[in-house]
Amino acid sequence: MSDGALFRQDDDGTLVLEGNWLVSTVGEVDQSVRALDGEVRRVDLSGVEEIDTVGAYLAWSVADRHDASIEGADERATRLIEAVQSDEGEEIDVRAERAPVMQRVMGETGDKVINFGYGTRDMVAFFGAAISALGAVIRHPSRFRSKALVRQMELIGVSALGIVGLMSFLIGIVVAQQGAVQLRQFGAEIYTINLTGRLCLRELGVLMTAIMVAGRSGSAFAAQIGTMQLTEEVDAMRTIGIAPMEALVVPRILAIVFMMPLLGFYASAMAIIGGAFVSALTLGIPFATFLSRVLEVVPSYDLWVGLIKAPLFGLIIALTGCYQGMQVKGDSEQVGLRTTTAVVQGIFAVIVLDAFFAVFFSEVGWA
Repeated sequence: MSDGALFRQDDDGTLVLEGNWLVSTVGEVDQSVRALDGEVRRVDLSGVEEIDTVGAYLAWSVADRHDASIEGADERATRLIEAVQSDEGEEIDVRAERAPVMQRVMGETGDKVINFGYGTRDMVAFFGAAISALGAVIRHPSRFRSKALVRQMELIGVSALGIVGLMSFLIGIVVAQQGAVQLRQFGAEIYTINLTGRLCLRELGVLMTAIMVAGRSGSAFAAQIGTMQLTEEVDAMRTIGIAPMEALVVPRILAIVFMMPLLGFYASAMAIIGGAFVSALTLGIPFATFLSRVLEVVPSYDLWVGLIKAPLFGLIIALTGCYQGMQVKGDSEQVGLRTTTAVVQGIFAVIVLDAFFAVFFSEVGWA
């Protein structure tokens, strides 16, 4: 039994095909068969052991080009030759049909809306599971992992002091410098203190901290829990009776909720110090005068606005990171995709919530 496609040309004008005439074997003889220049009166397929559509098309095309008859074909070969013969001359559209542009746009928009709805539903369910786990921990304090909480607070808060402080200090410099340039046109440089103090305490300190924490800790939550999902550590925890929501999610949520107000206040203070620093250099306002003036002109509720928003921002970041980590399935590529999604969704949700708070606090008189 031959593994390849073979042929020979007899003196009586018979082209004898033998062996396997399949898509995987006819490539070796394709050019030779098509280049036959002698007289071919008949094509004999009695020696063909196996044949598919490609082999049948090649045999039929040779017979058609030499106006030869096909003999010795079995039932399968006959059926395939009739099929390729019937399709000859027909133009076949090999490209997939595409719906009109508007239909595709509407379809994709609908898919995204539906996926957003499912994602929101799953996130709410995850939030409910986290609350349930927190309630279980409160009822059974011995199950609470205090060491994990302290470790997460260290990673989220203490380890971030350097980068958060530097970023906030630079932002304070930019706000004060750009504010002074604009206010100088109206002879009101002194209000640079009001601008820097209120903006940093109320908005920028907490918002920039939330963005930084989402990039550091939110992504870390998704990557850590996602990797544990891939290595089946989460399933192993369930097997030995440890609830992953209590052991992995609750400590991370509590740690970030506790640390965000502290980090937000720290960032606001560093931003004000940055503003005082650049004001002393460019506006001639003494450093101590700038700081004492901030205490006089900035309403106390600006500080409360920032402190109220901070834990909610932290809650959103922790939920997004942990939820995306728990959704990791399949391969390691999912860890990267879910980590990126956690950061993007966390920052987007924080900005949306901040816009809501801006309107809300204006309505309640804390403008």
